[in-house]
Parts: sequence; structure tokens; C-alpha cells
Amino acid sequence: MKPSVSGSADPAQLAGKFAPLLIIVILLMVAAAGVMVTVDAGNVGVVKRFGAVRDIALPEGLHFKLPFAEEVVPMTTRLTASEAKATAASRDLQIVTTDVTTTYALDGALAPLTFQRIGTPEKVASNIVNPAIQESVKAVTAKFTAEQLVTQREVVKQQIQQAIATFIDTTLNEKDIRGAITIANVAITDFKFSDEFNKAIEAKVQAEQDALKAKNEKLTRVTQAEAAAEEMKLAAAAKAFSIEAESEARADAITREAEALTGRPEVLRLRSIERWDGVLPRITSSEGMLQMLPLDPGMLEGSSKKP
Repeated sequence: MKPSVSGSADPAQLAGKFAPLLIIVILLMVAAAGVMVTVDAGNVGVVKRFGAVRDIALPEGLHFKLPFAEEVVPMTTRLTASEAKATAASRDLQIVTTDVTTTYALDGALAPLTFQRIGTPEKVASNIVNPAIQESVKAVTAKFTAEQLVTQREVVKQQIQQAIATFIDTTLNEKDIRGAITIANVAITDFKFSDEFNKAIEAKVQAEQDALKAKNEKLTRVTQAEAAAEEMKLAAAAKAFSIEAESEARADAITREAEALTGRPEVLRLRSIERWDGVLPRITSSEGMLQMLPLDPGMLEGSSKKP
């Protein structure tokens, strides 16, 4: 009889057959990973060949390198914020703790020299930026009183920013990498004073508020008094005007009446009769009370005409 032929291969035979091929693929993948490198967005790649830093930084994207010989270190060129606290004495010897946030960026073209002479971005922050903040805040704080630090905050900020930039430029010049770090902004996030100073400020503010309140109340009283005086003045002026107008009207009426009575005695007699109350005048003498009869001026005139 003939031996039967199976349609399936032995797994052990297949593994032995494809194992060399699998090993070759794995080696190729490892070699490819060692040859290719990717630099992420917002970064440059600093190339080290056997530990020595190359002068040219790799831009963003995919690059090739020598496997096992070269290493690429990423250096961020994005804006980086460094926060630091600095405690210093003000000009009036108040202890002030200042929270400062400095925003800066590394120059990509100078990244290899920066890495070579300073180190990674973390080293840049700890060895260059933070010491600059500490020294600058102490130097500027000593120029102002504690109150001025609050009331002239923008001036203080500008001077601190200028001092930080000067400190960093001086340090970079010493390392011959001027312009490797650019200061974008400095923000004073908080001033912290002693409890005694805070209480003194609160007392001063309260005193100023009380003084302002008293001043406003005084001003209100003065304004009300002036308004009342002005009102009385206007009332007096109106009364005087009314009296003057009434007097002028009365005087004018008397003048017109006098002009009308001039040369008219009969009118005068009529007015006398109108004002008589009907009581005859009496004259007291030694003989008793006598009544006087009113004499008509016409009668006197008539009697004087008789012979």
C-alpha cells in the first residue's frame, strides 16, 4: 500500500522555515527606527554625534540619523512661562513677597549652543530665568515703598521686566550666545505683605473713608445752607419788589387824585361829607358841653355877600 499524503504542513516545520525571515524583519524595523527621527511642531532637534553637539539644529518634521551614533534632543521654541517667588524689603523696610511670571522663548537657530553651554529647557529655566527674576525683583523692590508697589504697579512691572532682560543678556553675553533667550512678558501676579502692614493699610483706608464722609456731609450742609440763604434772599427781593411796586402804584394814585381835585372845591366838600360819621363835634367850656354845627362853606360865602 502507498502512504497517504496529508494536505496540511507541520507547524513546527513552518516555524522553522519562517523564523529566519521574521528575525530579518524585526532587525530591519529596529534599524529603521534607529535611522529615522521626528521633530515635533514647536521644537528643534539638537543632534549629538558620539556626545558632541552639532552646530545645526533640525527643523520640524522627519529626519534621518546615524543609528547608534547620533542622538536627537528636542528643544522647545514655544513660549514658556516661568513662575517664581521673590522675597525682598521695600524702601520703607516692609517685607514683600512678590509672585512673578516671566514668559520667554528660545531662539531655534541658537538652540545647539544653548544646549551645549546651558543645557535643556529645564536647565535654562532653573539656571538663567529664575535667578534673573529673583535678583531683579529684589533690586526693584528696594526702590519703592510698600504703598508705591501697589499704587505704581505698572511702573514696577516695567522696571522688573527691564532688569530681568538686562540680567539675562549679561549672562548670555558671558557665554557668547547673545539673543538665545527672548523675554516676551513679565506679569506680577501678587504682592504679599506682613499682617501688621495689612492692618495699617486697612486702618488708613478706613480713616480716609471717614474723612471723605465727613467732608461730603459738611459740603451737603453748606450747600443746603447756601440754598436756604439764596431762597430767603430771593423771597426778600420779591417782597421788596412787591412793596416798591405797591408804593409806586399808591403814590401814582394819590398823584392822579390830587391832580383831579386841584381847582374843584365841591369835590373836596363831597369827600368831607362822605367821611363824616354823623356825630357833631363837641367843645367843652366852663359853661358846659357845646355842640358845634358844621358850617357849609357855601353859607359862609353867602353871608359874606350880604350887606
